[in-house]
Amino acid sequence: MTIDFLTTPSCTSCRKAKSWLDDHNLEYNERNIFVDPLSKAELKYILRLSEIGTDELISKRSDAYKNFQTSIEDMNLDQLLTLLSRHPEMIRRPIIVDTTRLQVGYNDDEIRRFLPRDIRKLDLERMLAKA
Repeated sequence: MTIDFLTTPSCTSCRKAKSWLDDHNLEYNERNIFVDPLSKAELKYILRLSEIGTDELISKRSDAYKNFQTSIEDMNLDQLLTLLSRHPEMIRRPIIVDTTRLQVGYNDDEIRRFLPRDIRKLDLERMLAKA
């Protein structure tokens, strides 16, 4: 199962996530979303895997978000997806996704979900043995 790794070059969290994926020898397809923005269909797919919804995708620290903040509240989903597709700087990064799992942003514990199940099981057994 290949992982899609959606990133931007200047993102510190993206560099941490890339290093983690490389350190664990996981295959991934890296995509710079500034050069190759996400389509509305791709954003919808990501949202289907999200437990939080659109709030998980939007970077509220971005200047673009601050410029559109008041109008975002009045947008329907289609309008919001169009906005995010046109302004990828508003999207939180990195996005790590495969067919069943999603992680937005970098988190040391949560990223482990992308390890194969047998490796996660071995890691858990090692941790329990040390305890």
